[in-house]
Amino acid sequence: MKKSAPPRAQMRTHETSHHGFTRNEPYAWLRADNWQEVMRDPTLLDAEIRTYLEAENAYTENEMEGTKELQKALFAELKGRIKEDDSSVPAPDGEYAYATKFVEGGQHPKFVRSKRDGSDPVTLVDGDLEADGKSYFKFGGASHSDDHRYLAWAYDDKGSEYYTLKVRDTTTGQDLEDTIPDTGAGGVWSTDGQYLFYVQVDANHRPSKLFRHKLGTAPSEDVLVYEEQDTSFFVGLGRTQSGRFICVGSGDHETTEVWLISADEPLAAPTLVAKRETGVEYSVEDNGDRLLILTNAGEAEDFKIISVPLVAQLALPGKSHWVDLIAHKPGRLILSHDVYKDYMVWLERVDGLPRIVVHRFIDGISHSIEFDEEAYSLGIAAGFEYNTTTIRFTYSSMTTPSEVYDYDLATRDRVLRKRQEVPSGHDASEYITRRLMAPSHDGTLVPVSLLYKRSTVLDGSAPCLLYGYGSYGISIPASFSTNALSLVDRGFVYAIAHIRGGKDKGYAWYKNGRREFKKNTFYDFIAASKFLASEGFTAHDRIVAHGGSAGGMLMGACANMAPEAFAAMIAEVPFVDVLTTMLDDTLPLTPIEWPEWGDPIRDKSAYGYIASYSPIDNVEAKDYPAIFALGGLTDPRVTYWEPAKWVATLREKKSNDSLVMLRTNMDAGHGGASGRFDRLKEVALVYAFALKQTGKA
Repeated sequence: MKKSAPPRAQMRTHETSHHGFTRNEPYAWLRADNWQEVMRDPTLLDAEIRTYLEAENAYTENEMEGTKELQKALFAELKGRIKEDDSSVPAPDGEYAYATKFVEGGQHPKFVRSKRDGSDPVTLVDGDLEADGKSYFKFGGASHSDDHRYLAWAYDDKGSEYYTLKVRDTTTGQDLEDTIPDTGAGGVWSTDGQYLFYVQVDANHRPSKLFRHKLGTAPSEDVLVYEEQDTSFFVGLGRTQSGRFICVGSGDHETTEVWLISADEPLAAPTLVAKRETGVEYSVEDNGDRLLILTNAGEAEDFKIISVPLVAQLALPGKSHWVDLIAHKPGRLILSHDVYKDYMVWLERVDGLPRIVVHRFIDGISHSIEFDEEAYSLGIAAGFEYNTTTIRFTYSSMTTPSEVYDYDLATRDRVLRKRQEVPSGHDASEYITRRLMAPSHDGTLVPVSLLYKRSTVLDGSAPCLLYGYGSYGISIPASFSTNALSLVDRGFVYAIAHIRGGKDKGYAWYKNGRREFKKNTFYDFIAASKFLASEGFTAHDRIVAHGGSAGGMLMGACANMAPEAFAAMIAEVPFVDVLTTMLDDTLPLTPIEWPEWGDPIRDKSAYGYIASYSPIDNVEAKDYPAIFALGGLTDPRVTYWEPAKWVATLREKKSNDSLVMLRTNMDAGHGGASGRFDRLKEVALVYAFALKQTGKA
């Protein structure tokens, strides 16, 4: 195969000054001036920029040409582990039950309904049919009216996360003329099914306005119910488990404010629960004559649950009536709570592991649902019903495929409803999962979850894929991954570094990995790499680091700080132009991101700190590991030009001849290809890169 020269982006002077510092960004021209229009119509991309991105794609295609057969084999393996005609466990609601299902060969889900006993199944939305003829299609979910007649469903056909909301009459299977563009994914119904509430996304891709739509009227007549004036706050929408209230939430990464609308009185004005207070978060459920609120108010860093009389709270918004029901307990992070007629259930994390706790209202007795494995993943599906004693949870570990259970809150019996099938076969006894503690630069112990085959020799010769994220308080669960098996079965150690910036070890774990402590995230990941090498699980020239979005920023920062610790890096939709993005308050996420990273526009110290680690700003003339960056043209979260500018900067400055590649999906956004099989082709591509860089291709 003939080797081709990598593309070289033209360098053009582009100077900006802030706080007395002047920077030159020679590749700033890759940012399309009409990026908002490109989000809606990718054909409007400037021809010069398109030519450059396509040249990068062609270069990547050429470099990976020798792995074509490997990619085909990987894709076949990945696809072979998916049950093609799969479906979710139906969720009951009154006389019906709702589920999603896939058919053999189908790329997209079908949203289906049956009678509660499983009879008379009907497809309400056929994702494959709706996607026909579209280069991109993502089903954004659906919600049914209380009488089950109408279905509000949403889709995105650009990858830019501008969803179109439609209303389908389930008695005819036809959509009404009520078509609403530029929304978030979904809507919430009033009790009578005559009004649909939705959030509109503005020109800068910010969910800022809540509208009320009356069924059968033109969207132009919709009523503005709430508008958020602060560009750093995004509006969200939901409904309490009881169905009694429509919840309008506004917030950023550390502060929330909630308003309630009676679902029975959709024309009523929203009522404030408690005025926003910087650093205070809360979420609301109701139970009879009281509200039950999950909050970190009153220095409850790891959150508590308070009870407050409904009438008193709505009459006098604020925290004056709040009384602790479940007191704050340091080290026990309460992640979410669901409220039913007679019980409250919450998901908490203690010592890095999740746990479900059940609280009975009548006598205040609580119990937890126990699990045996050393490391595992756990999730709760609240369902549709309020007057029930049954909840549903999902359990898996790195060796145990996903299992769905129904749990009786009264009898404490659990019933297995579904176990993930791996059609090509999976023998859990052939694999080992472990949790290690890697000492970071300051002595902090960082959890690292491992999966490897029992036959893998741990003498330093095994390659390793080390995954990390470490931002926004998001914890990466030690869950089952059919995809990872393609590497593990080829001798890889698959590792997840649970680094600071997530909430794996409580809220403090998050606080110590954001803003002025952000570098702890990078130090922790590097420490995990060094620990795995020192303990003989792998060696530095065999470690492939992997991260996406903010995890892609992790890749870029670690490549600058410790390039010798990695053989290669995979950075998907990488947030690598941190300083420039945080200085541009016209971009979709910038204002809401300031609590996470700091505000370099107004704060000189924040500018200096971000500048000290922002990946593009710290590329130097030194040797770098091989790097594969992937972007999406219509990505509103991490814009396509960030990986493009980063790759160009690496090629300009690095001193060695390591492979640096960029692939931009010209038909998708942040999540990559939308079809489940098309997405597997992207996984096969990045895994082929990992295998190639570790000599396993």
